[in-house]
Amino acid sequence: MAAAAHGHTPAAWTGVTITFIGFGIAGVAMILPSVLLVCAGLAVVLVGGVVGVAMSMAGMGKQPSPHVYKDAKEQAEALAARKGAAAAVTA
Repeated sequence: MAAAAHGHTPAAWTGVTITFIGFGIAGVAMILPSVLLVCAGLAVVLVGGVVGVAMSMAGMGKQPSPHVYKDAKEQAEALAARKGAAAAVTA
């Protein structure tokens, strides 16, 4: 897994931003002793998670790597091709 690409997608940024706003609302509501506003802030947090997952499912999340093999046969073919190319270079 590439750590450099972790979370750098529109889906991740949007979900985290909405969730951050929800935590801010809930935090302020705890200082103001407002149970209703705390619940509203937590609802916004949940909405942020749902929006992030929905956007990811819509194709705005991390795309699958083209370097990942689907099955063992495909991996074996790629390895054989690499060995053949290496043998041609050294010959």
